[in-house]
Amino acid sequence: MKVWLLKLHRWVALVFALPLVFVLGTGLILAFEPWLVVRAIEPNTLTPAVVEKLLNQHDPGGQARAISFRSYDRTLTIGGGRGGKIVDAATGDARTEPSTLANLLTTMRRTHETLIYDLRWLVAASSWAMLALALLGVLMGWPRIMNTLSGWHKAMAWGLLPLVVLSPLTGLFIVHNITFTSPPAAQQTRGAPMTLVQAVQIAGKDRDLSSLVWMRQLGGRMAVRLVEDGEYRVYAISADGLTPMQRNWPRLWHEGNFAGGWSALMNVVTSLAMIGLLVTGVWIWLRRSLRRRTRRAPNKAPER
Repeated sequence: MKVWLLKLHRWVALVFALPLVFVLGTGLILAFEPWLVVRAIEPNTLTPAVVEKLLNQHDPGGQARAISFRSYDRTLTIGGGRGGKIVDAATGDARTEPSTLANLLTTMRRTHETLIYDLRWLVAASSWAMLALALLGVLMGWPRIMNTLSGWHKAMAWGLLPLVVLSPLTGLFIVHNITFTSPPAAQQTRGAPMTLVQAVQIAGKDRDLSSLVWMRQLGGRMAVRLVEDGEYRVYAISADGLTPMQRNWPRLWHEGNFAGGWSALMNVVTSLAMIGLLVTGVWIWLRRSLRRRTRRAPNKAPER
C-alpha cells in the first residue's frame, strides 16, 4: 500500500510541478507585501483634507466609486480596476504609470491568481494537488528521519505540516468565496447614496487615513480597509461613523496581513518550505530515475 501511495505522491507532484513553481514563487514575493505596507506607513500624512483635495482635483465630476492607497510609494489611485488614475499623494501630480515596485507586485498577484492567462482553474487544481500531496504524505505514516535529502524532505514536510496545509486550503476558500462570515446587511439609505468625499470625511474623523488600503462599495454599502496594529481591518461607513465588519480569516491568513511583520514572516517561511519540498521532491525522483536507468543499461563490450 505504501509503495502505491508513494508512486501517486510522486506523480501528482510531477504533473503539477510547473504551475506550482509559478504559484509558490509568486506567493513568496507577495508574502513581503504586508511588511512593506506596514513599514511604510507615516502617521498623519494622509489627512481627509488631502484626500478630498486630490479627489476634487482629479475627479471633479465625482465619478469615481473607489480609492486605494499604497503607502510604500505614496500613491492614491482614484477609481477601481486598471482604469484608475494614479496620483502622487505628496505633490498631487498625476502619474502615468505605477512605480516599479507596484508594477512588480501587481504582476506577481496576477500570476499567483491566474497564471497571467486567466487560468484560475489551474491555480485551483494546483492548490488541490498541494493538499493531496500533504494527505498522501500523512497516509504513508511517520517517516524515519535521516540526514539525507529524503530525510530532510520528510522532516520539513512533517515539521511544517499545519502551515503546508493551511496555505493551499485558505487559497481554495478564497477561490470559492468561503469567508465563514454572514453576508453584510445592506445599508438603509435615505436620499442620495454616500459619495467618496463624504465617506472620506466620516472615516477621517475616527481613523488616520495614512493607514488606508482601500475605500469602496462592499455589500451594498461604503466600506474602508485600514491597517491597524499590523492587521488589515474592514469597517462599514455610515453617517454614524465606522462599524467593524466580520473578519475574513481565510483571506487574512492566506495573505499574511493579520499580524504585521510576524504574519508576513510566517508566509515567507511557508512559501520557502513549499518551494523546498517541491524542489527536493523532484530532485529525489530524478536521482532515483537516473540510478534505475544506469542499472538497467546493458554492459557494452569494449570495442576492438
